Amino acid sequence: MEETKGTPESDFSIECFQNYTAPEVFIQGLAGIVDQQDVEAMIRAQKQMLQRFEKTNEMLTNCNALSASRLKTMGPEFKKHIQLLLETKKRLGLPIKSKLSSQYPEAYTEAVRSSFAEECEEDEAGTSNSHQKTVNDEGNRRSLHINSDKVENLESNRRASK
Repeated sequence: MEETKGTPESDFSIECFQNYTAPEVFIQGLAGIVDQQDVEAMIRAQKQMLQRFEKTNEMLTNCNALSASRLKTMGPEFKKHIQLLLETKKRLGLPIKSKLSSQYPEAYTEAVRSSFAEECEEDEAGTSNSHQKTVNDEGNRRSLHINSDKVENLESNRRASK
C-alpha cells in the first residue's frame, strides 16, 4: 500500500479534485462522456431558433404598430359612418311607420302594442342589466316604439283629414 501512495497517479488524482466541489466533479465527469460535437450542434440549433424567434417578434411588433395606426385613423371614420347610419335610420323610419300605419292600421297598432309589452317585460326582467346599458342605448331603443295612445291619435287625425 505504501507503493500506491507514492505513485504519481494517486497523488495527481487527489490533488486534481481537492479544489472542486462534488457537483463540479460530477459535471466534469459528464463532460468527458458527452460528445462535444453534439453539444455544438445543440448550441447552433438553439441560436437558429433564437434568431427565428427574434425575427417573428419583430414582425409581430411591426404588425401591432401598423394595426394601431390604422385603428387610430379609421376610428373617427367609423364613428362618422355610424352616425350617418343612425340618422338615415331615423329619417327612413318615420315614413315607413306612417305608411304602414295608414295602409294596415289594425296590424300596425297590434304590432306596436306587442312590441311595447315585450319591452316592458324585458325592463321588468332585466332590472339588474339596466345599469349596464347606456342612456343613449335605451333612448334609441325606446324611440323606435310608439305608445299605443300616440298611434291611435295619429290614426284618428289621418282619418279625420281624409
